Amino acid sequence: MGLTFQSTKSTALKDLFKIEKTDDRYVIALAGNPNTGKSTVFNVLTGLHQHTGNWPGKTVVNAKGQFTYNEKEFILVDLPGTYSIFASSVEEEVARDFLCFGNPDAVIVVVDATCLERNLNLVYQVMELTNNVILCINLIDEARKKNIIIDSKGISEELGIPVVPCAARKGLGIKELKDTIYKVCEKKIVPSPKTVIYDQIIEDRLKIIQPLVEEILSKGERINGAKTHNGINTGTGINSRWLALRILDGDKKLLDSICSNLSIDVCILQDKLKNKLIDILGESGYAGLASDGIKRKALRDLISESIYKRAEIIKEKYVREDKNKLNRDRIVDNYITSKGFGIPLMILLLCIILWITIKGANYPSSVIADFLFKIEDKLTLWFKNMNFPEWLHGLLILGIYRTVAWVVSVMLPPMAIFFPLFTILEDLGYLPRVAFNLDHLFKKACAHGKQCLTMCMGFGCNAAGVIACRIIDSPREKLIATLTNNFVPCNGRFPTLIAISMVFLAVNGGSSLILSVLSVAGLIVLGIFITLLVSYLLSKTILKGIPSTFTLELPPYRMPQIGRVLYTSIIDRTIFVLSRAITVAAPAGAITWLMANIQVGNSSILNHIAVFIDPFAKFIGLDGFIITAFILGLPANEIVLPILLMSYLSTGSMIEFESIESLREILLDNGWTYLTALNTMLFSLLHWPCGTTILTIKKETGSWKWTALGVLIPTVVAITICFITATIFRIFFRIFNF
Repeated sequence: MGLTFQSTKSTALKDLFKIEKTDDRYVIALAGNPNTGKSTVFNVLTGLHQHTGNWPGKTVVNAKGQFTYNEKEFILVDLPGTYSIFASSVEEEVARDFLCFGNPDAVIVVVDATCLERNLNLVYQVMELTNNVILCINLIDEARKKNIIIDSKGISEELGIPVVPCAARKGLGIKELKDTIYKVCEKKIVPSPKTVIYDQIIEDRLKIIQPLVEEILSKGERINGAKTHNGINTGTGINSRWLALRILDGDKKLLDSICSNLSIDVCILQDKLKNKLIDILGESGYAGLASDGIKRKALRDLISESIYKRAEIIKEKYVREDKNKLNRDRIVDNYITSKGFGIPLMILLLCIILWITIKGANYPSSVIADFLFKIEDKLTLWFKNMNFPEWLHGLLILGIYRTVAWVVSVMLPPMAIFFPLFTILEDLGYLPRVAFNLDHLFKKACAHGKQCLTMCMGFGCNAAGVIACRIIDSPREKLIATLTNNFVPCNGRFPTLIAISMVFLAVNGGSSLILSVLSVAGLIVLGIFITLLVSYLLSKTILKGIPSTFTLELPPYRMPQIGRVLYTSIIDRTIFVLSRAITVAAPAGAITWLMANIQVGNSSILNHIAVFIDPFAKFIGLDGFIITAFILGLPANEIVLPILLMSYLSTGSMIEFESIESLREILLDNGWTYLTALNTMLFSLLHWPCGTTILTIKKETGSWKWTALGVLIPTVVAITICFITATIFRIFFRIFNF
């Protein structure tokens, strides 16, 4: 094969992570299924803070960290969460390639103690690839709560590898895990994995293929002085039996990956031997399988079946369960994920979160606004005392500062409430249930089930939702998810939706507040419906194809960690989104102030633009000032409402309103009706993405064509929906002579 230490271990690691190998430094790979707490183990071992999600494929790219133990340095590489290394997805390819070509000194496979049998599939696959495997049985504390008793010593003897039970979130077993890693790397513990013996028909084919693989590996030995021990080449770390299985499986991606990681001379040699192998397999291997009634495509099923039989035996021998406690999660899921209750419960929970957000944000928003605008008064007084020109005061204070103050006072309280609640649902394990409930709808729309997860991310920030589309393997379905993510309201649009709903529906409180909550919840449901509809239309026109399948694991319900929830929601999300909004809102405020104060004839530039757009805007149930506010609000959706108020009042600067009632009077004085309020909310929900999201679409797709479509599609949808509602409204009023 010619895989060498020089061509794989040093180069691959250096290219990926710039890791320089020394005698006192070891490289450890961290593998595991999604939702096993793998990232938590990584965080505890390395001290890094990495977000731990509850859905498959959260870790799309590798991450690394390091720790020191017994004067040795250990580089820990966190591989993407994956269910196998058969490489049917991008995550599996990344994990497989690093295990093959990164040549780590040891591999830690993290499994969930509450569902050990299912996780052992990956353990057996890794054991076929390398000998230095450590099994980390995580979440042992949750297993004990469910009266699940695990005999780790018995499992260790059965598998032939060291087994360490731990509870990473509580720090239990981490010292033992570090000690085991150290001893395996120092050869004080020498694992001897007991791999699976497959059906006779597979073993017969392996006898034909494995000698040829040994010959390939021996070519590399002559060049680099490596040796083969127990079927594993010391220069490559690759097991000849495992490689023979992959060739029997017909894994062409693996063969191509091997070529890409080798020097050109060895690659030519490998190509010649690969052709020889394919010829032999075509005549005796695959033909032999077919003659015995086993189809080539069923080979992986045979392999998986053999592995799961072994996993089932281990569970029966070494795991004792309390069926009554295990059934509690299933009983809860029978309601939460049922066809009858799943979606209604989801909508009810959404309404509760929105009600808490709307109700809880009013007072802190008022306090923050009072504080910031008192500072504005002080700054204004200082500018006057320093005799600065009025235009400079207007640009810096009435333009930039007031815009920033508005964004902070309007955005911060809702985000500080909404994001923690969202993160609690994520940690609790509810979001994968949402994906499960909506998966069949996305399948009917010919879209990927994971699109639901990216859509949920869009509620916080559409740019983050677009980035989250990386978890979708299919390029076609990834594009669909990217182009439709804008149809769910981000945190920048929530203030506008909430404010308008409160102005027209919640002025008197009580039942009106509930009606306001229901209206915003209804808009969110409409956004999901539009997402499904547009996804279906795209899949039937410019992005034709068949929806792919994926495995969605429902993790056990877990008590959220309040400290991590606060850190993730406030630092990673609230502060990040708020700082981004301020960054784009400040220059937007300056530009808006200039346009509102530079006169052309008897009117400002801003007014001229609004008058020009007004006929079209009235056609779709809006007015010119509303459309102008959305155009100028391109950098940040948060500033749309302040720009609109500034335009209506002709103050030349953004203004703050004293109460919901005063805002209602301003809007009514400028001709607003319930149709105007409805269409403004619809347009806010469906219109073009903000500037940050547009740039993110360009970065993720690498194409201005798809970026333009990402802007054009929601714009057309928003105009169409507003035109339909305006037409229905006009027909209704004409019929009833209102």
